[in-house]
Amino acid sequence: MKIEDKTVNVKIAGLGGMGVLKAALILGELMFEEGFDVKKAEVHGMSQRGGSVASDVRFGREVLSPIIPEKSIDILLSLEPEWSDVHKESLAPGGIVISPSDIDGSKLPTQKALNVALLGVLSRHFDIPEERWLAVLDKFFPEKLRKSNLEAFKLGRNS
Repeated sequence: MKIEDKTVNVKIAGLGGMGVLKAALILGELMFEEGFDVKKAEVHGMSQRGGSVASDVRFGREVLSPIIPEKSIDILLSLEPEWSDVHKESLAPGGIVISPSDIDGSKLPTQKALNVALLGVLSRHFDIPEERWLAVLDKFFPEKLRKSNLEAFKLGRNS
């Protein structure tokens, strides 16, 4: 997907505690470091109790609003399969859905790294070198969690 040509709209959806907000932070930081204008918006719901959480991440040359317009989701990254169905009607024509079914979950170093593994799947859709993704991931995880998250990312990237 050519980012320079348009504003790219990514919705990340799941349940509280699944890493929706962390995935949005990582994606936003990467795109910002790549020189794009980035806007984010979150809907927390009852995130502390396992309720729905969604984050809009928009990036491109110039982004005027953090909210993804109706029927304009280019990529839906769903951490929980049921949230794919909830947001599918808001996909743009040709929109892509990334979900846990895109990886072999049994190969994850820890289930808590699912969000990062799905970022690995997402990374295949952009012409940004893997090293750039890994450098940004490095910033967001303390030493004790870094190795498992980098493994998860590579699992998704190479799936």
